[in-house]
Amino acid sequence: MTTPATPSALARAEALYEAGRYEQAGELAARHLAGDPEDAEALTLLARCLHRAGNHPAALAAVEQALRAEPELIGAHLMRTQILLALKRYGEAEAAAHRAVELAPQFWGSHYALGTALAETAQAGRGRDRARLAAAYEAARTAVALGPEEDAAHFLVGLTAQRRGDHATARRAYETTLRLNPQSSEAHNNLSLVRLRRRWLRRGAWTQAAEGFVASAALDLDDRKARFNLEGMAWGVAAGARWVALVGFVAAALGSAPLRTGATGADAFVPFALGAAVLAGAWGGWAVWMARRVPPRLRRPMLLVARNCRPVLAMAAAVGLLGLYSAVAMALWTLDAGVVGGLGTPLFWAVVLTYWVSRSALNRRMPKD
Repeated sequence: MTTPATPSALARAEALYEAGRYEQAGELAARHLAGDPEDAEALTLLARCLHRAGNHPAALAAVEQALRAEPELIGAHLMRTQILLALKRYGEAEAAAHRAVELAPQFWGSHYALGTALAETAQAGRGRDRARLAAAYEAARTAVALGPEEDAAHFLVGLTAQRRGDHATARRAYETTLRLNPQSSEAHNNLSLVRLRRRWLRRGAWTQAAEGFVASAALDLDDRKARFNLEGMAWGVAAGARWVALVGFVAAALGSAPLRTGATGADAFVPFALGAAVLAGAWGGWAVWMARRVPPRLRRPMLLVARNCRPVLAMAAAVGLLGLYSAVAMALWTLDAGVVGGLGTPLFWAVVLTYWVSRSALNRRMPKD
């Protein structure tokens, strides 16, 4: 026979849930329910634990039982909205959120749930229109007005504004989110995405974005979004260097050509000196720019990400080989022109082809959610 838990068991279960120990919290809630199977608060807590564990059908059954026991329990309606969204039952999720707003119109969480349901429905492709997204944005703004210290409400404003193309509002909302909760990995990630849009117009925006992705990845090791965004930035560095490699290749080919064909004096020296200057200047300027753009605190995280990402490694290898070839071609100018051309042309086209192939491979690594 099961011995019912003491009345304080539910409080201990709630504390365990807040500590992230969802399985133990669920076990305590279940023990409590063995003695009081119609306790709506305990059923809702059990639903939350099951939802966290990924058992959404069981979570939905528990929360609906809670609502049968107490039809106006606002926490159960909010939990039901989350579970229905996880099950991709968007229409029912919207209805559940609307019911929460009807029951608690002055509670920020009701409007937050409605805004989330509307935003997720639009993102999933059902009713993807300006009206629905505008309604989600307004619900988020209402949540902020009712709960100005709630970081989740500000984040939702940023998310809906970003999806509407209002990046200035999104940036301010994400910055407010991080002031209220510096540990929000999603806010770090999304703010960095917004900053990347102005990387050519705002000094330091690229570096700030990289720092945000690093912070996001460190705060949530299971979040693939920030890691993918860092991979994208690392690939962008390697892909951007292809222009330097291609310029260096042309400079080396043209600069050493007169020497290889037997020219002497100024006819040989001037082109060679110009080619060497362009080659050294291009790579030297790129190195200085990268040193300023990627400060020491970011180099290790980006290298760790890059070494585990094949598209980045492929792009870097192709660019590096072409750059090395150009330097060797200038240094060993006595080599036969046919040998030099036979090596350089394949490396040149390898960079061009690797760019498109690695870009496609990187896009396939994008998280589905």
